[in-house]
Amino acid sequence: MNNLWLIIKREYLTRVTRRSFILATLLTPLAIGLFFVVVSFIFQYDSDDSKRIAVIDEGNIFDGKIKDENNLFFKFVNTDLDVIKDNFDEMDYNGILLIPSLDDLLKKDFRVFYYSDEKLTLDIEPIIVSRIRERVRDYKIDQLQIDRQQLDALNTKIELEPKPIKAAPEETTKMAGKIAAAIGFFMGIIMYMTVFIYGMMVMRSVMEEKTSRIVEVMISSVKPFQLMLGKIIGVGAVGLTQLAIWAILIPLIVTVAGLFFGADADAMPPSAAAAGAEIDPEEAEAMLSLVIQELSQQNWWAILPLFILYFLGGYFMYSALFAAVGSAMGDDLGEGQALTIPITIPVLLAFYIMMVSVQAPNSSLAIWSSIFPLFSPIVMPARIPFDPPIWQVLLSLLLLVATALALVWLSGRIYRVGILMYGKKVGLKELGKWMFRG
Repeated sequence: MNNLWLIIKREYLTRVTRRSFILATLLTPLAIGLFFVVVSFIFQYDSDDSKRIAVIDEGNIFDGKIKDENNLFFKFVNTDLDVIKDNFDEMDYNGILLIPSLDDLLKKDFRVFYYSDEKLTLDIEPIIVSRIRERVRDYKIDQLQIDRQQLDALNTKIELEPKPIKAAPEETTKMAGKIAAAIGFFMGIIMYMTVFIYGMMVMRSVMEEKTSRIVEVMISSVKPFQLMLGKIIGVGAVGLTQLAIWAILIPLIVTVAGLFFGADADAMPPSAAAAGAEIDPEEAEAMLSLVIQELSQQNWWAILPLFILYFLGGYFMYSALFAAVGSAMGDDLGEGQALTIPITIPVLLAFYIMMVSVQAPNSSLAIWSSIFPLFSPIVMPARIPFDPPIWQVLLSLLLLVATALALVWLSGRIYRVGILMYGKKVGLKELGKWMFRG
């Protein structure tokens, strides 16, 4: 047991004190904050590519008026379309917008034509469509002599307010499902990333010591299983340390970046503005209040411990498999691709099932995948915020722990043989023989 602790301590300290670990731990939150700032500036950026469009309004629907948008300018002309086409190169226009007469007021489809040798870009098309849609609607209302107040009264905003049957009314809000989905998706992503990143880290550590022959010296003092287990625990502790630091720094840096470089709602891209993506400050404040209320009402005393349990179970299970593969690989990383595929496939499948489970957490696929040990470390954390039945959580944990212990034991048997074997290309069949070698 003392040797195991020495290995854990060595793995942890040698990695935590590395310059690469310190830089990655500190620079990653800064990079995320910088990314947040850059994205904010990108969405606030106004294109300097100005366009002048000649408008031919055959039915006089617009009365000679279309609101310009940023660098998009409309100019009504009374010239024939063919004349403009023939002299287009001499005119200072980028395109021609032809609006035909609206003969049938009850017709739902209305086709307009845009002539230009330049491709219709995604920032122009929604603006033109939005402007025409609004004006055609107003034109129909005027021609049909419809009362605008009565027509606006038909547009009813529907809000679905969830109410519990047995729980207290204040224990749920209309944001409950969205917040639970966001928390579940975030935890699923974290599980997916940690399983891959730190599992591969264990595999590379095993490969480095094997190729450098350091492991031959270490095996003389400790048992192979202790060495493998020490590596898994040590690297896992490194991962938890890094996640804990990120959990503090990333929200702090993103919040500070948002305060100093927050996106301006009035400086949104034209396409977003054309689509009506306007945010009412009062509605935004009310929504933020609901989000904070719902976050405070989450059962964090159950969510966080369960997340840690699934993290540990999934990490031990997959890290042991990666360690076994690392012990069987040589200097060439390419030869180990066939060995890592059986490990990565369940992780990838679990990731995609997790995304579906966030939308339908009580579906048969979500339930049975959250119980299946190879999927449960990623799928079940995504279901926890939706309060799954306690029997499903307990059964899932029991199977996960049993499977993790079994895989750690089997991986240890592979590790003890593969760690001292050189110069031989190993396949899955060979690994199966090592598991049961006496």
